[in-house]
Amino acid sequence: MNIGQAAEASGVNAKMIRYYESIGLIAPAGRTAAGYRVYSESDVATLRFIRRSRDLNFSVEQMQELLALWRDRDRSSADVKRLALEHLAVLENRMRELQAMSDTLRHLADHCHGDGRPDCPIISDLAGAPGCASDGRRRRTAKGFETVR
Repeated sequence: MNIGQAAEASGVNAKMIRYYESIGLIAPAGRTAAGYRVYSESDVATLRFIRRSRDLNFSVEQMQELLALWRDRDRSSADVKRLALEHLAVLENRMRELQAMSDTLRHLADHCHGDGRPDCPIISDLAGAPGCASDGRRRRTAKGFETVR
């Protein structure tokens, strides 16, 4: 099948297929006499694997490792689980950070009058004014988030 058909069958657009080939994530496609890329069902299965990995937010480096494990029939499932749990820890940390940002922004929006007055706790917080987010909410710092009292 051509690149458009492979893209449709795998859910990975043609531009990304060319990119994955250029960085070595997938093997270079076969070519027709006219130079067009040709993909097999095996190539499409690999692209689906990559698509699902991207849906779970694995990095290119992690996808390379996952692909190697997928292709290795002698692999240990412990290696796959280790990689998944490491990624899960990163995702859960990111969720906590996003929740802290959401909580802070909700607090600031709740305390903004939203009227014609110029004073606004959202602007004050963004400007780093003292006394903002003083109810125990979390504020982003250079090292992550901290509770501001």
